[in-house]
Amino acid sequence: MVNIVIIGASTVGVTAAHELLRDASALKAKVTLINPSTSFYWNIAAPRILAKPNAFHADQYLLPIKEAFAQYAENSFEFIAGTVTAMDISSNTVSVTSNDGDVKSLPYDYLLIGSGATTPSTTGQVTGTEIPFKHSGRDDMKELIEAAQKLTTSAKSIVIGGAGPVGVELAGELAEAVAENSSDVSITLVSATDRVLHTLKSSASTAAENMLKKKNVNLITSTRVLGVEASGDSWIISLDSGDKLTTDLYIPTTGSIPNNSFIPESLLATEGWVRVNKELRVQSTESSGVLPIYAAGDITTNWMRLGFKAAEQARVAAHNIKVDILNKGDRKSYDQGESITMLVPVGESGGTGQLFGFVPWSFMIRMIKGKDFFVSKAPEYLAGRG
Repeated sequence: MVNIVIIGASTVGVTAAHELLRDASALKAKVTLINPSTSFYWNIAAPRILAKPNAFHADQYLLPIKEAFAQYAENSFEFIAGTVTAMDISSNTVSVTSNDGDVKSLPYDYLLIGSGATTPSTTGQVTGTEIPFKHSGRDDMKELIEAAQKLTTSAKSIVIGGAGPVGVELAGELAEAVAENSSDVSITLVSATDRVLHTLKSSASTAAENMLKKKNVNLITSTRVLGVEASGDSWIISLDSGDKLTTDLYIPTTGSIPNNSFIPESLLATEGWVRVNKELRVQSTESSGVLPIYAAGDITTNWMRLGFKAAEQARVAAHNIKVDILNKGDRKSYDQGESITMLVPVGESGGTGQLFGFVPWSFMIRMIKGKDFFVSKAPEYLAGRG
C-alpha cells in the first residue's frame, strides 16, 4: 500500500485528494488528509459572510469534510482532524497532534503540502481581533465567524486597510448592509496605491471606485496606514499623510502569511514560501536528491495566489504523484502565466474585474459571482464534482 499524506483540506487538499482517490485502486494507495478543522470553509464568500450575517446559513459555507469523501472505500481514505507540527524528510514522516491531543508520527511515501496561507486580519495580529478571511488553523470557524459578524454589524464606523479585491468586496458588502438596515455607519477604504484594484486595468479601477462612491464609501487613495493604536473602545489609524482616523473597527485586508511553522527551513525560500519547481516538486537547499514531496497553492513560491490557480496546481501535483507511483506517463508542469483573471463583486448589484484581458460589464459580475459568491457550488466542489 502506497501512503499518500496531504496536509491541509482547503482548495489544494480537497482537489488533490479526489484526483488521487479516483485512481486509488490502480495506484494501490491510501490517501490521508490532515486538517485542524472538520469543516471546509468556503472563504471565497468571506466578504459577504462577514458583512451580512443573514445572507447565508452557516451550513452553506462550513461543510463537513469527512462526509465529502464517504464515496471512497474505507481502506483508501482517512481523515485526521489535527495539526501537523513537524516534518522529518530523512525518515519520511510527519508529526501530527490530533484535536483530541493524541500525538503520533505518520509515515508517507508521498507528501503533498497544501497548508496555504493566512492573513493579518485572520490572525488578528494587528488589532487582536480575528476577522477570518482564511481558515483559523483551529476547529473553531463557526464561533470565530459569528464573533466577527457581531463586530461588523455593531460598529458605527469601519476603516478597511487595503483596496485589493478583498478590500473592495468587503467595502461594497458592508455599504450595502448599512443601506439595507438604514444605519448611520461610515465605511472608509484606504488604498496605498493611487487607485483601487491597481493590478487590474484602469477602467476596472474606475468602475469599482464609482460603484463604491455611489454606496457612500469614503475612499482615501495614495495613502498608507502607518500604525494602529487602541484608544478606549476605538482605534486610532495613523496615515502617512499625517492624518489620523478614529474608528470602531479596523480591518486590514492586505498581506499574506505562509502557514509554514512545521516545514523545515531547507525547503523554504527567503520569505517563508515553499520552494517548488515547475512540476511542483519541493526543492531543498540541503540536498540535490529528488524528494517525494510536492506542494501546491498559496504555500508555494508561485506568487499568483488565487483559488482557481490553487486548484490547477493541485491537479498538476496529483498527476505527477500518480506518474511517480505507476512509473509511467508524461509529467505535467505548472505555469501560472501573466494574465490576470479576477471577478470582483461590489455588493450584490454588480461589480468589475478582468477576464480574458477585458473588463466585464457589471451585470456579468453580478450573474457569475455577485449573486452568491459561488456558495451554491460549494457542496459539489467539496465532493470533487466542481
